[in-house]
Amino acid sequence: MNPLMDVTTLRTRLAGQQRIVLLDVRWALGDPDGHGHYLEGHLPGAVFVDLDTELAAPASPERGRHPLPEPGGLQAAARRWGISDGDAVVAYDDTGSMAAARVWWMLRNAGLAEVHLLDGGLGAWRAAGLPVEAGAVTARPGNVTLGEGKMPVLDAGAAAAWPETGLLLDARAGERYRGDVEPVDPRAGRIPGAVSAPTSDNVDSAGRFLPPEELRRRFEALGVSDGVPVAVYCGSGVTAAHEVAALEAAGFRAALYPGSFSQWSNNPDLPVATGAEPGGAHPSGGNYAGGKGSVAL
Repeated sequence: MNPLMDVTTLRTRLAGQQRIVLLDVRWALGDPDGHGHYLEGHLPGAVFVDLDTELAAPASPERGRHPLPEPGGLQAAARRWGISDGDAVVAYDDTGSMAAARVWWMLRNAGLAEVHLLDGGLGAWRAAGLPVEAGAVTARPGNVTLGEGKMPVLDAGAAAAWPETGLLLDARAGERYRGDVEPVDPRAGRIPGAVSAPTSDNVDSAGRFLPPEELRRRFEALGVSDGVPVAVYCGSGVTAAHEVAALEAAGFRAALYPGSFSQWSNNPDLPVATGAEPGGAHPSGGNYAGGKGSVAL
């Protein structure tokens, strides 16, 4: 299923009284007031989703900054958002779908059949001259039943071994990949063998995803092909979901490492590489031998 829905399609479906739940996931690293931005103006009927409290369990060094919540917690939240069995869901934000992709991935992983990202988000909606509304929306509770395990996931051990037989993409900015800077995690650098693939390159200046053929060319240039297993990580597993969506739009299926570098860099036994090349130097890390770990496909 195409992970994206454009504004024209959404407007047409809403005008046709089709049942669509709109989720506003306004969140950005360093900007704690997503709810305030939502209250100032959002798509009519959209429910606010708090990424830190509804789309993540409490942070810990062992699990990372945004661990996946328990399935029961996600189901309870989805019902609060008004989702019922059979509903379509469209999620958006105001940062090129970087935050909204988290709920897209989680609902897809939980087995929801139709989940989309609004391509271009709030900016595209406003650019089309469509109205927004202020204030909070409280949804009528839904009855959706969610599961888990519908999307490929890997742990730290599998991420360590992945470059031996597949392609591991690092979705963070290039300077964090190289280890030039690290604003939030305890060590700078990356998982050894990972290839730099910044999420920001998936979208244009307006925050819309590149056309599928351009995304496909982009990922093929990074080594993605139909015969190569692909996995993605970022800082805390949020923007990596955006890369998974972009890969899907391009025709590729990818696994997600939810703990990502925030989990990896907190474990002193795991090596960290720096520099521009995927192998890089290994300035830190102990005796980790790179065991196979586990991956749920």
